[in-house]
Amino acid sequence: MALSRLHLLLNKPPPHPFLPPSSFFSPLSSSFHVSSRRPRPIPRFSFARRLLCSKSDPPTQSDPRRGEPAPSIVGDLLDYLNESWTQFHATAEAKRQLIEAGFHLLNENDEWDLRPGGRYFFTRNMSCLVAFVVGERYSVGSGFHVIAAHTDSPCLKLKPRSASSKSGFLMVNVQTYGGGLWHTWFDRDLSVAGRVILKDGHGSFSHKLVKVRRPLLRVPTLAIHLDRTVNTEGFKPNLETQLLPLIATKIEDAEMKSEDKKIAPSSSKSAHHSLLLQVLCEELSCDVSDIMGMELNVCDTQPSCLGGGNNEFIFSGRLDNLASSYCALRALIDTCRLPGDLANEQAIRMVALFDNEEVGSNSMQGAGAPTIFQAMRRIVDCLAQERFREGSFERALRSSFLVSADMAHGLHPNFPDKYEEHHRPALQKGVVIKHNANQRYATSSLTAFLFKEVANVHNLPVQEFVVRNDMGCGSTIGPILASGVGIRTVDCGIPQLSMHSVREICGKDDIDIAYKHFMAFFQSFSDIDKKLSVDF
Repeated sequence: MALSRLHLLLNKPPPHPFLPPSSFFSPLSSSFHVSSRRPRPIPRFSFARRLLCSKSDPPTQSDPRRGEPAPSIVGDLLDYLNESWTQFHATAEAKRQLIEAGFHLLNENDEWDLRPGGRYFFTRNMSCLVAFVVGERYSVGSGFHVIAAHTDSPCLKLKPRSASSKSGFLMVNVQTYGGGLWHTWFDRDLSVAGRVILKDGHGSFSHKLVKVRRPLLRVPTLAIHLDRTVNTEGFKPNLETQLLPLIATKIEDAEMKSEDKKIAPSSSKSAHHSLLLQVLCEELSCDVSDIMGMELNVCDTQPSCLGGGNNEFIFSGRLDNLASSYCALRALIDTCRLPGDLANEQAIRMVALFDNEEVGSNSMQGAGAPTIFQAMRRIVDCLAQERFREGSFERALRSSFLVSADMAHGLHPNFPDKYEEHHRPALQKGVVIKHNANQRYATSSLTAFLFKEVANVHNLPVQEFVVRNDMGCGSTIGPILASGVGIRTVDCGIPQLSMHSVREICGKDDIDIAYKHFMAFFQSFSDIDKKLSVDF
């Protein structure tokens, strides 16, 4: 308090408790700083001067052709994570960055006018995004070089009727989404984010994103005194009755303070606490009567940050799979930013970010939908124009290659026996290629070779992962996309710990390695692929 008053007397703002002093040297780069662009309030915790995130200026672009190293993207990833509380926000932030980089927004309902050298993208449901760049030497039948990831993460979602009350508390009914480590959601400072459907005064409707940054909800654990066996028998909460966040006390008083006292009990608005609706209206600058529908996630409010004694780790929610999504997005943007980047490219470079991977991908905006292949066919047809020849799309697919980028299981130092002895990916050692003989991953010996050869040409480390024979294996969007039309696919990921926890961890170096690997894939794959002969 004394420091703040002193700064006020001097007409200077007090230093932000999270950001380093001006003499602090960031391990990311000497230019790593916070700009005034899009300021946002950050809760004040006790760990002052700890580097949490940056709002940095657009990075200075390097030119690999002149031997210049690629800049670190870790600070920008932290920004992306802190913006992207939900799949909607992740897609919207990706959209903003693509437009800023000169990409043209397409509408799936319109006719497309595409040209070699052009940069384009479209969104679906504002939770799925496909961006692509056409090489200047594109010819009909040339392939697609794709990196695919997903925007969703395990979380709690509000039920359609979320209002509940227990023992003098206002509670919020939630449903579990995906395979989360739900015990990690207890005793966290939580809030809500997502989208709301609003009506305007002219009878039209629109969706608007919302994010309540302040702690709003909490799921408290039971005191050890009332659950003496929890440490010996395990914490096994009932997910229906014991995972409800509380939002307020004194039901009668809280309801009476609502400005929306005229809502009838049978109204759809009564499906949610009027107090929650008030909070949303304050964020959206609208009236309760304007809210027609909502889709809200429960989110952890603690910002993503660097951690560890050497600031070598990233501590964050939603690393699975926003870390992969951002590395892919930046690689696409940065490999076509400089003049001449596409001058010798014959293929089409593409990034596809899907929703609903954590629940099987079977949705309109998931990888199970034909989104990416419909887009590919439209692109081929549009670019072919009057030069359309038999089998153009099919030939393009045979020449294509897809990198399914999802997070990988890094070696846990406390549980080494859970990993196959010779396949134990380490943090800070590079991208992990995932193998599974039963095709839970789409990697084959050929696709693994090609992806490793990209790394070899650019002197990048690569690791490999196989699950133990006595353990089940998860899956990704790789097999779904590979089997859709037979595109060559490799499954890979950035190694991490605490996967599907509310708070995950990965290595800072692995982010930059993945970014460089993905850039190398876009820049080098055409030449490398020509050297391999299989079905000839």
